[in-house]
Amino acid sequence: MAEVTAQLVKQLRDRTGAGMMECRSALVEANGDVGDAEVVLRKRGMASAAKKSARSTQQGLIGTYIHHGSQLGVLIEVNCESDFVARTDDFQELVKDVAMQVAAADPKWVRPEDVPEDVLNKEKEIARERARNEGKPEKILDRIVEGRVTKFFEEVCLVKQPFIRENTVTVEDLVKQKIAKLGENITIARFVRFKVGETQSAGS
Repeated sequence: MAEVTAQLVKQLRDRTGAGMMECRSALVEANGDVGDAEVVLRKRGMASAAKKSARSTQQGLIGTYIHHGSQLGVLIEVNCESDFVARTDDFQELVKDVAMQVAAADPKWVRPEDVPEDVLNKEKEIARERARNEGKPEKILDRIVEGRVTKFFEEVCLVKQPFIRENTVTVEDLVKQKIAKLGENITIARFVRFKVGETQSAGS
């Protein structure tokens, strides 16, 4: 068993923002490996975030992002439970990051359940026909369609997109990390993306 030193605890705390006792516990579980301990903390945070997901979010911020050259801009509303959390640097950083995500990745909706039924049905129909044209057996078509719809959600739904700054996590994971750190439920309510010369694109 590797020794869990104060220096290791400080290193993990600096990387994650987690409490000292949480960091020590994670390092013990990870046998002193800082990278593994960070994964332990992330998993614990996701579990904690899931418990908070039903709580009401009536506070928050409207964030903006204007791309260099002022040809592209985003307005986004991100909600939390208290005005105190809304004023924290962590929450404001999240709002800014998500606004930049909308600018860069051009999602059409916030989450899969926001995708209109007719759009989703059309996508399933296209995926099924494509699979048939590729000669796939009928008995596995449903599974193929499900996989392609999941991929479609990753492209068009903000929370399912890989985060532009760290593509090993999704925007949904990023939000859950902030929930775990700040101790409040956080939700992305809506966004509007403007590009000069294009029709308005909005997520709700």
